Amino acid sequence: MKTKEQIFTSIKGDLIVSCQALPEEPMHSSFIMGRMAYSAMLGGAKGIRANGVEDIKEIKQTVDLPIIGIIKNVYENSDVFITPTIKEIDLLHREGVDIIAIDATKRLRPDGKTISEIFPVIKEKYKDQLFMADCSTYEEANLAYKLGFDCIGTTLSGYTDYTYGTNLPNMDLIERLVKEFPIPIIAEGGIWTPAELRHVFELGVFSAVVGTAITRPMDITKRFIEAIK
Repeated sequence: MKTKEQIFTSIKGDLIVSCQALPEEPMHSSFIMGRMAYSAMLGGAKGIRANGVEDIKEIKQTVDLPIIGIIKNVYENSDVFITPTIKEIDLLHREGVDIIAIDATKRLRPDGKTISEIFPVIKEKYKDQLFMADCSTYEEANLAYKLGFDCIGTTLSGYTDYTYGTNLPNMDLIERLVKEFPIPIIAEGGIWTPAELRHVFELGVFSAVVGTAITRPMDITKRFIEAIK
């Protein structure tokens, strides 16, 4: 089993590729995500972010990189859907993902609790597990740091109802988090070009996640089509 230091050393200063496809998307398939992750590894990625135990199992068949695991699950009574309850954490922990990412926004979770109420319980239950806080604001990142998350991502900036319309990637937020917190800051969300990726590393991020721009051909195609309309 890799240590915390080994996992973070593996991804430091490098690219993590998010390989995900939801059920309504044409690429939805554990086999396809496994091939996508393998392609990303061959291309030089040093980590993979993946959704769901089946995809993660498939990816592990051919990819020996640190995995940030999530389970997206929609509950009627909450806007939180990235690893929203202990049930999803149990599944990811049992599968043995290196880092579990969870929504660390201020929104109420499906159980009616806040992240500050539930995360101490999570940390107590999974003492040796690394956790990434998917945040949308500086205040959420600050709370996540105080709660003891191992790393912080800007994943949800622009995706909560109080941050909609934010220009992505949120360079201002990324820069502030890098300056103020001594734990790894992972830039994620809206990184579309190599130039943007280079810029976030110039700001000092520990590592960065790119998803749609690499692994969603339908969305990539749409961008090209928009350019010629």
